[in-house]
Amino acid sequence: MPENKRYVTVLMPAYNAGPYIHEAIESILKQTYTDFEFLIINDGSKDETLSIIKRYNDPRIKLIDQNNKGLIASLNEGIMMSRGELIARMDADDVCLPDRLQLQVDFLRDNPQYIMVGGEANVMDKDGNYLMHLTTAGHSHEEIQEVIDFKCPFIHPCVTFYKQSAIQAGLYPKNAWTFEDHLFWKKLMETGKVCNTSDVVLDVRFNPESVTIDEKWRGKEFLEIRQRSIHQGYVTEEDAKELKAIISGQNLEHYKQASYYSMIAKKYLWNNPDARLARINLRKAIEYFPRNPNSYVLYLFSYLPSPVRMNFYKLFKKKPK
Repeated sequence: MPENKRYVTVLMPAYNAGPYIHEAIESILKQTYTDFEFLIINDGSKDETLSIIKRYNDPRIKLIDQNNKGLIASLNEGIMMSRGELIARMDADDVCLPDRLQLQVDFLRDNPQYIMVGGEANVMDKDGNYLMHLTTAGHSHEEIQEVIDFKCPFIHPCVTFYKQSAIQAGLYPKNAWTFEDHLFWKKLMETGKVCNTSDVVLDVRFNPESVTIDEKWRGKEFLEIRQRSIHQGYVTEEDAKELKAIISGQNLEHYKQASYYSMIAKKYLWNNPDARLARINLRKAIEYFPRNPNSYVLYLFSYLPSPVRMNFYKLFKKKPK
């Protein structure tokens, strides 16, 4: 294979990922599968992200340093400039397990009827503490088809897909802020079969600066727009304007911090029960944003016995969307 051609492109946009990007880069460079280019897009970071990337001289790394364009634009431009037949997604605050690429490349080579494969993950907090095991909403193509209108069936940085299939699907929708992946999966499924394996391929990191936010904090209007857009397969111009306004209003440091600690607290209430740690994180959420009543409700809720809490949680999860 020519030196300028690789079978896999690992695509990793990065924005203000200074505290975590070293660990992310190391996890890719230490993959057991080695025939890849590592396309890192520094999206106008204002911290030490760029200087950390520049410390590496591995020839597989291709650095694009650009003014801030946002995640969606960075992903789409990265796909178009990639030299790999396959695109493996990666986030700059996560950690790849060493055999992630080998597992997914082998799967797609051995199962040519599939255009994308995803996997499962472990979740950690910003300091690297384990929170929970993250499963997917479906494994087979048919299972994913059944749930895709109301659940995101893939863990975004756990997927590997064919570049040409992504182009055929129209790339990531430019106005679907924070759920661009969900709409992309839906479009991608029109071009071929997809699936998830039960392999754990990544350690996903929750942190206040990541795109992930506790969606309960987004508000009813955001959730309605997201659900409507996913159902119809696109975001209307009117909804796009409203989405942008909602997200811009929430892009405040105290709001992101409060949302982060609220989300971590919920993991300690439901997924990895530890009422003491849940209360510690809820107190931080309240400190950053005292006007959210849900934090106080959850704080009181944390004093219920664990079996009672779990029964309430199961009842809540069964509520229709």
